[in-house]
Amino acid sequence: MSLGSCGYHTGGRGELLPATLKTVAVPAFANATTRYKLTDRLADSVAKEFLTRTRYRVVTNPDAADAVLRGTVINYTAFPTLVDPATGRASAVEVHLILRVVLQERATGKELFSRPSFEVRERYQISTVAADYFEESDDALDRVSKIVARQVVTGILENF
Repeated sequence: MSLGSCGYHTGGRGELLPATLKTVAVPAFANATTRYKLTDRLADSVAKEFLTRTRYRVVTNPDAADAVLRGTVINYTAFPTLVDPATGRASAVEVHLILRVVLQERATGKELFSRPSFEVRERYQISTVAADYFEESDDALDRVSKIVARQVVTGILENF
């Protein structure tokens, strides 16, 4: 008696990347917005995520890499989501980021992974007390960068 396969498989087991790839370059993301510093953080976070979660070596020179991950920040918005009624100041802000991300095999130009409209949101609190207030948007951008890195690398590794 032979048993057939039911066709199900465990999610995240697809092999998206060719076995010949050993190195990945993650240059600074392009920026179509007015928010500065964001693009450097994204590339650094994605490179660190590749280093910690994969077998790939991250190289700085795209011409020396087997694959190059390029990203572009298409849109960045930050807006208050809560306002303190006593002071009228924002007490929570949401950051909304839209990116385009493409992983391309350098030798062939083949697109291995693409997310043309990749969205990430992060919310953070702001102190409403003037004496305690400090700018938290840099911390929020760090968190957004880590979220982007985690989701991009997961998408690449799990073939989603």
